[in-house]
Amino acid sequence: MSAEDLEQYETEMELQLYREYRDIVGQFAYVVETERRFYLCNAVDVQVRNPEGDMYFEVRMSDAWVWDMYRPARFVKNVRVVTFKDVNVEELDKPELRLPDEGPFQ
Repeated sequence: MSAEDLEQYETEMELQLYREYRDIVGQFAYVVETERRFYLCNAVDVQVRNPEGDMYFEVRMSDAWVWDMYRPARFVKNVRVVTFKDVNVEELDKPELRLPDEGPFQ
């Protein structure tokens, strides 16, 4: 597979993932970002842990969708993430999403 073929494959996968996201985002209440992944979920609990001076975050989500184009099963019942980096949790307001008029997502 050439570099150009790989780039085209990744672009197509990103487009497919974006379309899936657009179709399902209305089913979820929260969006959660960690340093490794992006999640949609209906329940989220973030706990700050500090054992022996090393602070980290434990994030538990349920009824979740995982943004990862290399993962075939993106819908999961429960997710537990442990991270030393920041965690961003936002409540969704159920926006109407559409593809941009220009760009690769046509």
